[in-house]
Amino acid sequence: MTPETIADAVVRPVRDVDAEALGRVHAQCWHETYDHLISAAALERVSPKRLGELWTHWAAQGPDFRMSAALVSGEIVGFVGSGPARDRDAPRARELYFIYLLDTYHGTGLGQRLFDAAVDAGEPLYLWVADDNPRAHRFYVRNGFALDGATHTEPFLGEMLTEVRFVR
Repeated sequence: MTPETIADAVVRPVRDVDAEALGRVHAQCWHETYDHLISAAALERVSPKRLGELWTHWAAQGPDFRMSAALVSGEIVGFVGSGPARDRDAPRARELYFIYLLDTYHGTGLGQRLFDAAVDAGEPLYLWVADDNPRAHRFYVRNGFALDGATHTEPFLGEMLTEVRFVR
């Protein structure tokens, strides 16, 4: 990977034809992100095919949902999604659902480009992130978020994962 490669990266809306590639990248990102939080046995059950099927649905959602993919040399290397708040007691009307980028591209600025594709400058919103994910925490603080003290523990791949809420 060269600086020119990242400069030439494309961030664009997700298309329905991206579903299979998104499923593969999604599964790989989960391995890279959650290996220290979830057992190897649970991560082995992650199905790129099943995640691809979910992306077929997500890509077809309406205009209130902003789903984008990052491509380098024509290959998807990350993705982001935001939309209406899902929590009944949501602190904001919009939520950043997820942002994942293959480890190889961390620190290149591509994660920021993904974020900017799904979130307007200064837009008030919230997100949930794994409690033990300091790199992500720093990214969100840099983008104007702060922890609001809310936490929850919920099933993730058949195990329990504690998440904290950031709000801006």
